Amino acid sequence: MPSTPTAFPNFPASALCGPLREPRQMLAEQSYDGHLSIHDDATAGELGLRAGPIEGPTHFSQFDPLLAGLFGQAWFETGCISVHYQNMVVEGEAVRAFVQAPAAGQRVATIWAEKRDGTPVLKGTASIGDVPDSAHEIPQRIAKLRPAAGLVINHDLKVGQRGALPETITMGFQQHMGDYYPFSLADKLKVITEPSPWYTPDGGALSPWGRTIIPMEMISVLLGSTVKRAGFSGRGPAVGLFAGQQIRLFKGPLFVNQAYDLQREIIALSESARTESAWVRTQVFEAGTQKLVAEMILNSATLKNSYAHYEADARALGLIA
Repeated sequence: MPSTPTAFPNFPASALCGPLREPRQMLAEQSYDGHLSIHDDATAGELGLRAGPIEGPTHFSQFDPLLAGLFGQAWFETGCISVHYQNMVVEGEAVRAFVQAPAAGQRVATIWAEKRDGTPVLKGTASIGDVPDSAHEIPQRIAKLRPAAGLVINHDLKVGQRGALPETITMGFQQHMGDYYPFSLADKLKVITEPSPWYTPDGGALSPWGRTIIPMEMISVLLGSTVKRAGFSGRGPAVGLFAGQQIRLFKGPLFVNQAYDLQREIIALSESARTESAWVRTQVFEAGTQKLVAEMILNSATLKNSYAHYEADARALGLIA
């Protein structure tokens, strides 16, 4: 019986430092709440950025070959990637992924990514199996949050608030993923930094699961495509960005053309000098069952200076004189 083809046949499995890659911008036409997003060059320029940044989870693909080489098939079944985003990347900039392998007998690796000049892009952890949540970057950050007392944009949101409407989602190859993600999986696979035959219709049939799998970075797209239904929008219009993210597989991988049910919950609210954040956990179940297959925790931050009524609302709420 022939052996199962490797996920990344042209990538050195032993490497813990990946090659420089130039990820592509896919969200220039993203829109929500009636306006374009931070990924649009003009909108980014109005906020003092030189160009629309590439979405953070795009960089997850650069870690997949490194972590598959380190952890094997288990990476696609019970892998967890948990990162804090540090600096934005624009199209044309080169990025390299790094993995510090765990000590013998351990299952949590330290990961980070840098631009060509050493500028940090993200940092965090990756693991497989039944590792305590507290071992991961995002839960560690949530545990250190102070209660948010001055929220304006997210004033009306509550910790423990659950998604307002049921969500059942599917990702097909040619399926346009909506205004939040104005492209398809087929479009992404044309430019993904680390191609794999397991992501393709023909090669997926030869994967260990006999089906085509969704790349880790596209799980973020899948779960984000219907987030509007949850009713977690703060005051606006305002411009948001991803400040941190964790995707964890329990019974993975996730498959193309497979239906999944989602349950969302706000698990923390926080603020910084420039942003207000809603930390949302999205649990993923096989459609029609209570079989938990994956979850995502997303720190969705909104820029205070992008909300035109921020100061007026803050006064009305008694937060400033």
